[in-house]
Amino acid sequence: MKINEGVFDRGLRVTAGLILIGLSISGTIGLWGYVGLIPLVTGAVGLCPIYSLLGINTCPARQG
Repeated sequence: MKINEGVFDRGLRVTAGLILIGLSISGTIGLWGYVGLIPLVTGAVGLCPIYSLLGINTCPARQG
């Protein structure tokens, strides 16, 4: 599988995932905050399955 997320996209996903998980651990938003694992993992790996299905690529390197 090819990386389809750019640096900004990946950083934003990791940040959002960590915030959601942190809020869940602190009890602020409840257990549903663990959905933050999804953006955390996709940001760390650099591959978004939904982007692949839709043909979206935010990674500027080696497009095509």
